[in-house]
Amino acid sequence: MDDPVLRVQSQLTDRDRVLLGWLYDHGVLTSFQIAQALFPSLDFCQRRLRTLYRLRLVARFRPQRADGGSYPYHYVIDQIGAEVVAASRDERPPRRDHARVERRRWTSSRSLAHRLGVNSLFTDLAGYARTHPRAHLVDWLSEAACQRSGTFTQPQDPGLVRAYQPRVRPDGYGLWTENAVTVPFFIEYDTGREQLAVLTSKLAGYRELFATIGRAWPVLFWLHSAAREANLRRLLADTAPQVPVATGARDHAATAGLCPAEAVWAVPGGGGQRQRLPDLAPYVVDAERTSEAA
Repeated sequence: MDDPVLRVQSQLTDRDRVLLGWLYDHGVLTSFQIAQALFPSLDFCQRRLRTLYRLRLVARFRPQRADGGSYPYHYVIDQIGAEVVAASRDERPPRRDHARVERRRWTSSRSLAHRLGVNSLFTDLAGYARTHPRAHLVDWLSEAACQRSGTFTQPQDPGLVRAYQPRVRPDGYGLWTENAVTVPFFIEYDTGREQLAVLTSKLAGYRELFATIGRAWPVLFWLHSAAREANLRRLLADTAPQVPVATGARDHAATAGLCPAEAVWAVPGGGGQRQRLPDLAPYVVDAERTSEAA
């Protein structure tokens, strides 16, 4: 019997496998995001995506704009693509309706814009790393992966690995290296719909997580406007966050032509001075130092 997974595996490049893994883990990416992260040009990217689409490795849809026209193609994993990823990870095969359920989820999801926004930050980082040999996005975990028991606990604590379920819900986790500097970080992606006090209240969950795992990493608030970021910084100055925090504004970064790897981050008490992502390495501390600084 012809096995479609075996049939396509020999046709895949390493870049294809990275893309399929991202779609499997992170749900949906636009053609522009994929091109930015993985390809030297949009045209080259679109040609390869058409091939993957014909092989039934990826599926796609194109939302309509409210004011007319359409958005670029949005890509999701197709069933054979999901089976390829599961086989490469030595995992159980996905359900037969996995791709159909995922595609339906994102074509009708109210959270599509939020997910694309979170994914855009990481694909921008991947794109920067693609053109800067000494930079690398080592790890990118989704919100769901951050929720799994044992994701951030130390392997030498097996009881803790089994028992601890994080209370906090990051929008993503990343591990960035540049010029031998390593920065793990969490992302809180802001759409502007929540009150700022709701954003700061999330830090209690991070304090609990960091105290449990014995480490603390920067929590990056990625806000939609510089004005909202300034308001959040004032609130953080009043509340004295007890975890490492940095803020950035998407409109400021876009106007300056900068990506999240560059000087777009400000830390509380830093006078608004913008820092690059690797400059946040001094804020990677253990829980004991975090408690002493509080």
